[in-house]
Amino acid sequence: MKSPRPTRREMMLNSARAVGGLGLAASLNCFGPLLAAAPAARGFKIGVCDWSVGKASDPGAFEIAKKLGLDGVQVSLGSVRNDMHLRKPEVQDEFRKAAKEYGVEIASLGIAELNRVPYKRSPRAEQWVADSIDVCKSLGVTVVLLAFFSLGDLRNDEKGIDTVIERLKRVAPKAEKAGVILGLESYLSARQHMDIIERVGSSAVQVYYDVGNSNDMGYNIYEEIRFLGNKHLCEFHAKDGKSLFGKGEVDFKEVRRAMDDIGYRGWIQIEGAKPLGMEKSYRHNAEYLKSIFPPDA
Repeated sequence: MKSPRPTRREMMLNSARAVGGLGLAASLNCFGPLLAAAPAARGFKIGVCDWSVGKASDPGAFEIAKKLGLDGVQVSLGSVRNDMHLRKPEVQDEFRKAAKEYGVEIASLGIAELNRVPYKRSPRAEQWVADSIDVCKSLGVTVVLLAFFSLGDLRNDEKGIDTVIERLKRVAPKAEKAGVILGLESYLSARQHMDIIERVGSSAVQVYYDVGNSNDMGYNIYEEIRFLGNKHLCEFHAKDGKSLFGKGEVDFKEVRRAMDDIGYRGWIQIEGAKPLGMEKSYRHNAEYLKSIFPPDA
């Protein structure tokens, strides 16, 4: 049976509902990025690089992190000497067991050996990066730091940068499929890093930002964080030359304000000096960071 024709008043009410629905949809849509980022917005987590506490690619780093009151460990893929042993399933099991035993998370992965076996020159290094994606997936982490210092330094090396970009283009699809971020850490500026990111053209390539390195280079840390934004920053290293946090040149409170401006929440890994010895220095630094970057922020 045919429905009766709606009255003018009913038509107006229906129009109002439709507009209201569109307005609600628009409101929800405008918060889309925030809602999408909600899982990462649970707060900050403070970890430590295993190489900074003398336990590079060693499950013993988790016991130290527990003693220091830290949330996680950034673990090394390995070294030339042990043939990047974290690629082996049995070694991965050792790290999982240690993490579970001490209640400390595997925060992310790092390949510091790229400083000695440069990604811009070595086919072996290129294979390590490709393999690190599989390791990340196996360990349940989403970030791997690619280091570009010492022999891997990219400053004033356009040819080296071109090679890095070519190699990142080859490996980025694999990283995208696995949900893994390749984090570039170097002495380049935020704009130079952005140029690499844009030339690669993949969301899987981002910046692993070290506030201490940027300060040493004379960059404006806080402007760089805002320039790169949450879309291009995957994780942070915290260090401040030879100083304890809060007593040096890096203004971590301003770092927090910059992170708030871009909506960053996630891991901050301590990679710093030890003026009071490793335990006292890292305990101080951990407590200081947690006062500014709490887990419930």
